[in-house]
Amino acid sequence: MRNQKVGSVMTTEVVRADYGTPFKSVARMLAEHRVSGLPVVDDDERVIGVVSETDLMLHQAATPLAYEPPPRFRVARLTPRARRRAAKARARTAGRLMTAPAVSVHAEETVVEAARTMVEHRVNRLPVIDEDDRLIGIVTRHDLLQTFLRPDEEIREKVIREVLERGLWLATRSIDVTVTQGVVTLEGQMERKSETEIAVAMTRRTEGVVDVVNRLTRRFDDSASRDEGRVPGGIADDWLRRL
Repeated sequence: MRNQKVGSVMTTEVVRADYGTPFKSVARMLAEHRVSGLPVVDDDERVIGVVSETDLMLHQAATPLAYEPPPRFRVARLTPRARRRAAKARARTAGRLMTAPAVSVHAEETVVEAARTMVEHRVNRLPVIDEDDRLIGIVTRHDLLQTFLRPDEEIREKVIREVLERGLWLATRSIDVTVTQGVVTLEGQMERKSETEIAVAMTRRTEGVVDVVNRLTRRFDDSASRDEGRVPGGIADDWLRRL
């Protein structure tokens, strides 16, 4: 299946900072462009880190109040995390403020892979880099969520074309596909149980699909032959190994 690539949804006009960009300039860029973070690049446009609103807030939060007495104990600063926070609190440039290394994604990766990276690292945006690690764009959660705005009819056509016809080589009329608010219902009879599992799995991975209702039946159950290692060949072979 041909899943949508990050390069097709990313923004190519990227607000960026250099290592030596002053603190106030970073704050000004974040405010003017209404973004929560931006990549930091070197002289060759390679991404070396990301600076965010949180990084700037650490600096602000560490500034003592005029009436606040100095802390008596500094043991907490001995931990690695505390040392990093203390360094950012004294930072005056993007290079000292940034979080490094940057969590990034390549343009050829799929939207699904990018979404997983965001969730895993708990970030809202990813710099997009080329094969030489140079910045070519940026992708946000908003960009990735656009796939769920795909019209139901478009999702239906993609399931029929990519899953049934190209994936399983089935006649279009053999399986009934309906889509309502992104929920795909598959109904009809297939030859083997393994084929029904593949159809559901491939449909679930189709961009824009919220959920799959499986109402497929089969002529016979080939689970036993799969357990004994006699897996059907062709495209089904690869998909069965992923289930």
